[in-house]
Amino acid sequence: MENTVYPGRKRMRGDRHDSFRIRKDDPFFSVVPHLMRNRTGSMVFFEEKIEITHLEQFVRRMRRETGMTDLSTLHVVMAAAVRLIALHPGLNRYVSGRKLYARNHIALSIAVKNTMSETGQDTTLKTLFSPTDSLEDIWKKLHDGIAAVKNSAQNNGAYRTAEILRRLPVCLLRFVVFVLWHMDEAGLMPEAIHRVSPFHTSAFVVDIGSTGIGSVYHHLYDFGTCPIFISVGKKETTFRMSRHGIARPVKTINFRFVVDERICDGYYYARAMRHFRRILKNPDVLLTSLPSAVPDPWL
Repeated sequence: MENTVYPGRKRMRGDRHDSFRIRKDDPFFSVVPHLMRNRTGSMVFFEEKIEITHLEQFVRRMRRETGMTDLSTLHVVMAAAVRLIALHPGLNRYVSGRKLYARNHIALSIAVKNTMSETGQDTTLKTLFSPTDSLEDIWKKLHDGIAAVKNSAQNNGAYRTAEILRRLPVCLLRFVVFVLWHMDEAGLMPEAIHRVSPFHTSAFVVDIGSTGIGSVYHHLYDFGTCPIFISVGKKETTFRMSRHGIARPVKTINFRFVVDERICDGYYYARAMRHFRRILKNPDVLLTSLPSAVPDPWL
């Protein structure tokens, strides 16, 4: 996996091809993975309702004034997630084999349906981003990736891998999954599988609002390395009180997050989520590239 977050840093013994072993962490975070051994047993749930008045105006303006003619709220949300991870590197950690690692790249996975119908085919798209990417860079990568998946889900690496595994007898499939699981914990997962696996990602995003319902709490996966799940709900009208005591209608989206509490503390998550809210309220900051990612202080 290309090292886009810490270019020039050399791998040491104990590092993985997708990450660097954290060796300077708080002692508490070294012990916790032994007490809380899996990701589903370490989940924390919270939600954030964010006003999107300026965000919707921004999306309409970008469609008119730039080449991003099909820019959507989801594109901006994912660009905000990439920027957030680049500036808050603690979010890009993961636990595997009861050890803590700092990922050397940023990847987001998203669920994609080729048609909005009950018979539409479901697949996943995993996209790699540079921490310096601007909104336009992120939009182009997502635009091209989603278009390719919707055109032919069979060309998707995750789909092809699942199709191969599906053909195996159940007993052999169980054995293969068992081996892959333990290879992953030991840092020996084949890079070819790692590259297409949607479960080995910085965060998983689901646009549940596109189905017309509110956001949901989605569990994390014990397989893989994904520590964050973001559910984007439908757009809603909420009434808020002005400073003069007058109720005014505003457009909002309710986000629900499920996170792994073993990678950073609650205060770190709280600061990051406040920053996420600020980015979505002022999305113009995403138009410029970030000079470089913030290094993880525990490396």
